[in-house]
Amino acid sequence: MLKAVLCDLDGTLLDSNHFHAEAWQRTFAEFGITTGFEDAVKQIGKGGDQVIPYFVPADQVKELEEPLKQFRKELFHREYMDRIVPFSDARRLLERMRHQGLRIAVASSSDKGDLEAFLMLLKIHDLVEENTTADDADKSKPSPDIFQAALERLKIHPHEAIVLGDTPWDLEAAQKAGTPAVAVTCGGWAEEDLKAAGAMEVYRDPADLLRRFDTSAFAR
Repeated sequence: MLKAVLCDLDGTLLDSNHFHAEAWQRTFAEFGITTGFEDAVKQIGKGGDQVIPYFVPADQVKELEEPLKQFRKELFHREYMDRIVPFSDARRLLERMRHQGLRIAVASSSDKGDLEAFLMLLKIHDLVEENTTADDADKSKPSPDIFQAALERLKIHPHEAIVLGDTPWDLEAAQKAGTPAVAVTCGGWAEEDLKAAGAMEVYRDPADLLRRFDTSAFAR
């Protein structure tokens, strides 16, 4: 029996992936590391602990990891945070899930400080029962740690939840956690890529899922 939704934020409920990608691209450039914007976009959904080793030579990761994280965080807060907006009907979708009797946990690769700002932006504090972030996990997505932490806090089994995400990294983490997943394409990934990564259903955005909610996996 379905009891809960483990919901991603960036690219799923919030129109933010391109801002995260640009912030990472600018951060790497500051440290003399050239990255393409599209390459950066394809890494969004992972936490910094997973993004940095993808672009930084292995022998420089230990030295550069914390300076890179700090620079990106300051840049993102200064120039991008107040430009993020929720996708249409994001809150209404979660209201519909609660009306269905589903519990909601936010499971994001963001840190706790950013998560609080995002919850305020979405105005969903009253709908979310639990939340887990990269701070609650040894490794961020695509490792399953964040989803596993959410399941433990909800005290439910993996098959009693569905992950809602927007990247192959969400889907890979869900599979490793033993949890089925539904995806949206508004984060920038194509439907065929998300299905190939394991999504059992794919929708355009929260509004599209809300319109078709009664025939979705969340209602079945």
